[in-house]
Amino acid sequence: MRTNWAGSHVYHARGLAMPNSIEEVQSLVLRTGRLKALGSRHSFSDLADTEGFQVSLERLPRTIEVDGDVVRVPGGLRYGTLAVEMVARGLALGNLASLPHISVAGAVATGTHGSGLHNGSLATAVRAMELVTGTGELVRLSGEDLAGAVVNVGALGIVTSLDLAVEPLYDVTQVVHEGLTWPVLLDRLEDILGAAYSVSVFTLWLGEEVGQVWVKSRGEVPEIPGAHPAGEQRHMISGMAIENTTPQLGVPGPWHERLPHFRMGFLPSAGEELQSEYLVPLSRAREALVAVRGLGEAMADALYVAELRTVAADDLWLSGAYGEDALAIHFTWRRDSVRVGTLAARLEQRLLPLGARPHWGKVFGATAAELAPLYPRWSDFLELAQRFDPDGRFRNAWTERHLGLAP
Repeated sequence: MRTNWAGSHVYHARGLAMPNSIEEVQSLVLRTGRLKALGSRHSFSDLADTEGFQVSLERLPRTIEVDGDVVRVPGGLRYGTLAVEMVARGLALGNLASLPHISVAGAVATGTHGSGLHNGSLATAVRAMELVTGTGELVRLSGEDLAGAVVNVGALGIVTSLDLAVEPLYDVTQVVHEGLTWPVLLDRLEDILGAAYSVSVFTLWLGEEVGQVWVKSRGEVPEIPGAHPAGEQRHMISGMAIENTTPQLGVPGPWHERLPHFRMGFLPSAGEELQSEYLVPLSRAREALVAVRGLGEAMADALYVAELRTVAADDLWLSGAYGEDALAIHFTWRRDSVRVGTLAARLEQRLLPLGARPHWGKVFGATAAELAPLYPRWSDFLELAQRFDPDGRFRNAWTERHLGLAP
């Protein structure tokens, strides 16, 4: 029995194929009716499930090629592994997600992000990509179609490699702040979220105090209005082992050991959990926060913690930050699918009218009809999916519910 990493979804695929070459990937596509790429299994739904076979790229050659300020990486490589290889070459990525355990292709395909008012999602680092389409063709994209194909939710094909923008090595200093109150956060929201290179606010939505503010700086460590530095290492979830989190307390360290919240090789987050996330236009952020706080009591028994982050605007068709800077409101839930489904529906009633877009890899209920008006290039993406996958090999129940692409 195969499940996602948190054990919250059991895959119903007939089997798991692990090709050793791109030619084998192409052969699988041509002789298999339905299939889906399976990355690090960090999605919390049936996004990567299929009636046919799942395809893991773990056995493909792990060659990393550097060409100036671009690095070409295998799609199945995990960010934590990639980071170590890049550091050995004197290079860095501009941003990382909260955990380094996820695969590059899977994270990019779902619009996964880190934080920072001036930092785009991980997908914005992509300069080119190669994928095997539904006709078995290996296609390299670097021009007009790239903006439509980067955040692709697995609906276009199997991504075998990506070219990512890189920069020279840099250090990051991480400090956790406490004592921030809701009136101060709402009054100075942009100041606080933009105080450093990357800022995350953790909260339970209840009471006068917000919670923790994780501040990651590439230069001088800023003060946070109305808050003070914690005196000890912190975990954002009460009762969890602090050894799982990346070093704090103002000690500078390499980018890949500070930008994520969790250490590679250690349990990320709470483990057995569910997650939801909605990206709200930053211009509607205060309305969104007030709306979610109104559900604080209703969420209390189901919530481990919530996180607020910012994502810079981009031009990627299915991105949660398409066309406008976004506030990402993330929920880490206890593993109770029925309860979380009910709460997600209540959140969507409040957030979707504000323009909120769900994170594609998390738990949400909004259907294709509800989502289409939120994405100006929605119909263009559907046309792209039909062109790259004319026989619907990469479609499943998830694409039918949320994209209107029936198997």
